[in-house]
Amino acid sequence: MIYKSLLFRLSCVVFLLSSTISLNAQPSAAAGETVFKNMCASCHNRNMVQDMTGPALAGVEERWADYPSEDLYAWIRNSAALIESGHPRAVEVYNQYNKVAMQAFPTLTDDEIGSVLLYVAGVADGTYGAAATAGGGAGAAGTAAAEDKGPFGGYLIYYIIFGFLIALSLVLARVLSRLRYMADQAQGIETEGPKSLWSMLTSKGMIGLLIFALIVLGGYTTVNNAIGLNRMQDYEPEQPIKFSHETHAGINQIDCQYCHDGARRSKHSVIPATNTCMNCHKAIKVGSKYGTGELTKIFASIGYDPSKDTYIENYESMTEEEIKTVYTAWIANQYVVDNGKLDRRGERLMETQWEEIKSSLTSETKPQIQGPIEWVRIHNLPDHVYFNHSQHVSVGEVECQTCHGPVEEMEEVKQFSPLSMGWCVNCHRETEVKFTNNPYYDSYEQYHKEIQEGKRSGVTVEEIGGLECQKCHY
Repeated sequence: MIYKSLLFRLSCVVFLLSSTISLNAQPSAAAGETVFKNMCASCHNRNMVQDMTGPALAGVEERWADYPSEDLYAWIRNSAALIESGHPRAVEVYNQYNKVAMQAFPTLTDDEIGSVLLYVAGVADGTYGAAATAGGGAGAAGTAAAEDKGPFGGYLIYYIIFGFLIALSLVLARVLSRLRYMADQAQGIETEGPKSLWSMLTSKGMIGLLIFALIVLGGYTTVNNAIGLNRMQDYEPEQPIKFSHETHAGINQIDCQYCHDGARRSKHSVIPATNTCMNCHKAIKVGSKYGTGELTKIFASIGYDPSKDTYIENYESMTEEEIKTVYTAWIANQYVVDNGKLDRRGERLMETQWEEIKSSLTSETKPQIQGPIEWVRIHNLPDHVYFNHSQHVSVGEVECQTCHGPVEEMEEVKQFSPLSMGWCVNCHRETEVKFTNNPYYDSYEQYHKEIQEGKRSGVTVEEIGGLECQKCHY
């Protein structure tokens, strides 16, 4: 009877455990959203219907409908391999997009790819994401469920598995205790009855196992936190001026390198000087979203009088009250233009905007309004890491969005990528450089010869020394 009882209990535990795992392993748009953001969003537009660095993904399954779904999965997992095999659709897409191969993702599972395709289809047809949320449909609930992972932070399945393992160990311990008691009874050995659950939990073996588990867990947590020390992915600080990249880079399509002109010619991309802002804002003096509220901060920092369309002489020596007179007069004049007169509401607006100018342009280290704007730095690599923007932008022709994400969609910029060593190394392993018609790579004669002979389709950063330690840690 004892063996039948053991078999029944084990069967129940295994059945419940396998059922839980299978239910959580199904592809879903919510899971696809996470995979897309981590692996696809740097090259493909999030609205799915417009091209970015990569093509729009809406309708990708229909475009591959003439071939088995396994071919599309193979294309997403490793496009270069499918191209080399001569797959007609793969070669067609490769040629259509100037023979630029997609980054390989060999670790993606079928469920993850299926989830991404569900997410793409949902966003494209409006049943998932922002459009669905606005409409209040089924997609809205899906988005809410995706964002709200509950009190377990999305790890409920692991807690369930852990709980089942504990229950299974207790069942086995009880069974072994009874078997040992029955064996002793059969041999005529006097012994106490089967151990109680409490006595098993407080035994030396159980306490030792618990201490060992705590050491392993503590060690893992310590190492994991140490690896992530000073990583600031998703860091999104509030800036002294509400500068919208969505408005400038997205709506108005201003090239990133117009403002960050150092990216193409130096190690640093550089923070744009206020003079760069004034190239446009001598003409555009009132913002489309904040009116005079934010642009007046730029004028006040550099000493430009928008009312007279001229720079103020001896601006550095002016007192705060004199500066206030200049810019509150400008704010008041614009309010009068819009409303016909300066009423109490206009006076409050004038005072509020002046206080915001002072708080944005002054600090403990910069007591005066005059002078450079103290932008808050978002991206910062460790001192022992060498990174050259011009090497990537001018030589490698890497798109800004590859590292910084879709900045043209960001109202307030955040750090998009982890910028960890592993992230950089994986990029160097998988990214093919723009090797042909690039004078920087003319010295690699052997690689050029192999490309011409058809022995290779491209050259990765790894193959030209991109994984050598001294390249980044000299």
